[in-house]
Amino acid sequence: MSESSPPAVASAVEALGGWRKATGVAGAAIGVVAAGAAATLAVERMTVGRGMRRKARLALDSAGPYGTLRGTPGRAYADDGTELYYEVEDVAPDRGGQLGPRRRRLFGRKALAPVTVVFSHGYCLSQDSWHFQRAALRGVVRTVHWDQRSHGRSARGAEQLDGGTLTIDQLGRDLKAVIDAAAPEGPIVLVGHSMGGMTVMALAAQFPELIRERVVATAFVGTSSGRLGEVDFGLPVAGVNAVRRVLPGVLKALGQRAELVERGRRVTADLFTGVIKRYSFAGRDIDPAVARFAERMIESTPIDVVAEFYPAFSDHDKTAALPLFAGMPVLVLAGLQDLVTPSAHSEAIADLLPDAELVLVPDAGHLVMLEHPEVVTDRLADLLTRAGAVPAGTTVGGYGSTSSTAQPG
Repeated sequence: MSESSPPAVASAVEALGGWRKATGVAGAAIGVVAAGAAATLAVERMTVGRGMRRKARLALDSAGPYGTLRGTPGRAYADDGTELYYEVEDVAPDRGGQLGPRRRRLFGRKALAPVTVVFSHGYCLSQDSWHFQRAALRGVVRTVHWDQRSHGRSARGAEQLDGGTLTIDQLGRDLKAVIDAAAPEGPIVLVGHSMGGMTVMALAAQFPELIRERVVATAFVGTSSGRLGEVDFGLPVAGVNAVRRVLPGVLKALGQRAELVERGRRVTADLFTGVIKRYSFAGRDIDPAVARFAERMIESTPIDVVAEFYPAFSDHDKTAALPLFAGMPVLVLAGLQDLVTPSAHSEAIADLLPDAELVLVPDAGHLVMLEHPEVVTDRLADLLTRAGAVPAGTTVGGYGSTSSTAQPG
């Protein structure tokens, strides 16, 4: 390596050297990916000063409010015994026999019943990815936020620990267990981002009666009903073919050496910052603290969990379940520059649900609810109004409270 090589590239190659030797073929493949990552970081370092990146990390790690919202904790148990962690954000009780300003029920129906909005997060994220929407809806409607198996505060998938294969259908059954525990009765609004949207579709495919009898509205955010094997991730043809060919095997090999790989990830964390940012956001002016927040969620997902979940996406096809959502208010929203689940996949969902509201957000990537929270929150609030979950004219703030504790009624 020449003396003129960018420091980022030099440090990356040095850090990856031992990792490559330790992980064999998998390490060599990761080296190819890392070369692109190093180039990305080198360019970023020419345009974004080291001090700015350090400031961004400190802003979130030391004092940032993102991901600090907490509700009443609860635990559900999947059909294989996996413990699933969820939190409930309740609204204030009625006061004086009247419908209090923070008590919202299903309007326009014969019976008044509490409405629960259930949020499902995406791959390598956690319930905290809904931070802005959670803050805005506090006190307006009852919400449930849960961590998918092996993510966040939920336990590792019991079946996967025994060598079983993870499927999107399993995630749908997990969501059913959470609903049974956290919202056993009353109307439900389902909101899912990316893998979370697929989880909602899997729930519908396996429990159609639940959709018909209790679900009053649904939001699909940056998700897909199938054909994910055709996504090119913004790569040239040769690059995407290589990724499709080697990535499943690479992830499997890395997952089998999880402890070693996690050490490598820590050493090269700065290297992959640019890659994470590229596949999460589209705009150049994203708040550095928000970008770091997303980075931390992704980094916290163990490599063996990444490996367990990845193959399930190529098999995912829940197109046949979508008609179950016809006849109810539906929001389909995506970032126009999403490289992970391209907006064309959201358009395909909307084509099968012609009465759905389709919102394509310019200058937005995969984590649209963090990149443009005001747009997502506004459209969710409108969805809740159309579903009768909140009365017309209810004020929903763009960001709401960022307090780290649930607001008592």
